[in-house]
Amino acid sequence: MTEHAWTSVDEYLNDRLVERDPALDAAQADSAAAGLPAIAVAPNQGKLLNLLARLRGARRILEVGTLGGYSAIWMGRALPPDGRLITLEVDPKHAQVAEKNLARAGLRDKVEIRIGPALETLARLAAEKQPPFDLTFIDADKQNNANYFDAALKMSRPGSLILIDNVVRQGAVTDARSSDPAIVGTRKLFDRLREEPRVDATAIQTVGVKGWDGLAMALVTG
Repeated sequence: MTEHAWTSVDEYLNDRLVERDPALDAAQADSAAAGLPAIAVAPNQGKLLNLLARLRGARRILEVGTLGGYSAIWMGRALPPDGRLITLEVDPKHAQVAEKNLARAGLRDKVEIRIGPALETLARLAAEKQPPFDLTFIDADKQNNANYFDAALKMSRPGSLILIDNVVRQGAVTDARSSDPAIVGTRKLFDRLREEPRVDATAIQTVGVKGWDGLAMALVTG
């Protein structure tokens, strides 16, 4: 199997199962026009986030890593009328693009973008004693994956779901000798998931238009 075949399958799945949506299409186009990196989730992955949020009955969602707001649109649309999504973005330019995309999608009143280094913003959220989040999606700098997980866990409750994207790194996650910060950070995350008694976790490999990667999922149990 080649990446071309993976991409063809993703295109087939998206054509059959992911409805075309003007706001989502525009979010992708505007992000590309603004020069944002092409690292947003794929459409079928975005719909997976939406379905998981709906299955969880999420009323409060936390996202670490906004980029152009594409994944935030998918998750924000899963919220009930009084739901809330807080998304964290370090780059003001990215946040500006995301704000426009979220407003076009009709989510201005449900989604709040907080700008700044995520570890600092997460600490401020904790200090504000925000109500627990039902779902957290972590998709930011990978060297801090374990730190983001720890912060999310503190703001979760039993039954909350924590998702971490890009955890396979084209298979390089198995390289214990790697000095790549993204690999080191992701391996630290898996060590934390294995050792943490308050979660039940798994991970899956994925292939497709985004290449070879994976998603980790942790259910907060205590």
